[in-house]
Amino acid sequence: MNLILLKQLSILSALAGAALGLFTLIPYVGYVSFLTAFVFLSAILICYLKKNDLIGIINIQEGAIFGAVIGIVSFTAFLIILAPIASVLGIIFKTYPLGFFVYLFNNIGTFFLSTLPLAVFAVLMSALFNGFTGMVTAWIYELITGLKKENNQNNSIDFEIK
Repeated sequence: MNLILLKQLSILSALAGAALGLFTLIPYVGYVSFLTAFVFLSAILICYLKKNDLIGIINIQEGAIFGAVIGIVSFTAFLIILAPIASVLGIIFKTYPLGFFVYLFNNIGTFFLSTLPLAVFAVLMSALFNGFTGMVTAWIYELITGLKKENNQNNSIDFEIK
């Protein structure tokens, strides 16, 4: 694994997750942005990186690993942005749909007993779904291009810094 690429991927996915966390607050757009962050963000980021020639040939295993990293980092950033803003909006507007965060943050015992395990479970589920989506994306790229990474090739991923 190329650590520089993983760092770049983590920064890019954190920014995308934070942006999707903001978009989730918008009614009707929130459902699409939540589903994108939870399932499809790895496919979008891998396609973006391939389009801009930031990564070279990746195999299915690397696609799954990249997808899992994208899922963990992006959904963590998603929750870090979404939860406090939804809490404040829940306090201001009593009927806001995401106002259940207000109840969870009011009591510190409730926070540690229900919110943190729920967030960890959601992040792990996002890693699972995004890992699968990243694996499928790498497999589709192999089918379309016909290029496979050889087993005896270098284990790092080739990329260009512009």
